[in-house]
Amino acid sequence: MAANEDQEMELEALRSIYEGDDSFKELGPTVFQYRVGDVGDSKAFLFEISWPETYPETAPNISMNAFFNNQISPPVKQGITNKLQEQAEANLGTAMTYTLFEYAKDNKDEFMEHHQPFNNSIMLAGSDGALEPTNLTLSSKKKDKKEQLTKAQKRKLADKTDHKGELPRGWNWVDVIKHLAKTGTNEEE
Repeated sequence: MAANEDQEMELEALRSIYEGDDSFKELGPTVFQYRVGDVGDSKAFLFEISWPETYPETAPNISMNAFFNNQISPPVKQGITNKLQEQAEANLGTAMTYTLFEYAKDNKDEFMEHHQPFNNSIMLAGSDGALEPTNLTLSSKKKDKKEQLTKAQKRKLADKTDHKGELPRGWNWVDVIKHLAKTGTNEEE
């Protein structure tokens, strides 16, 4: 029963340390996730720690299988898991979840040094059966930014347009009679 008491104490400590921290998530009383790096960071990763019944006498289970990590290659994931597992083995018998979270934060750059951003090339079999890389371009439709109008500009535009938002027919026509009168041309003479 001593292991359960240790787990309860560590659980309370983790809750108080990471209260309000968006990177920490408690999935259950013995399962935790921690995100290292910001959400938009290409070198960010998330790992999960679950305590077996005999924790901390035995090492926790460490997983990198979260969907958040889908841009990370399997060898890099395995490397991170191995280094965290080594750290866990070195801390057997003590509450180590906080230590593992901090170790991952401190070594993020080292863990991700071999990480390559997701490559969208796919190996396709050529006519001879050999695999050849084929680069696929993913089209990303960017929305064109609309011109920002002030309230006065919007009001003025609304006064000029009909219910469909269109300007009335002939809005840019020139009044020939007024135009001729301004230029002083009189063709009747």
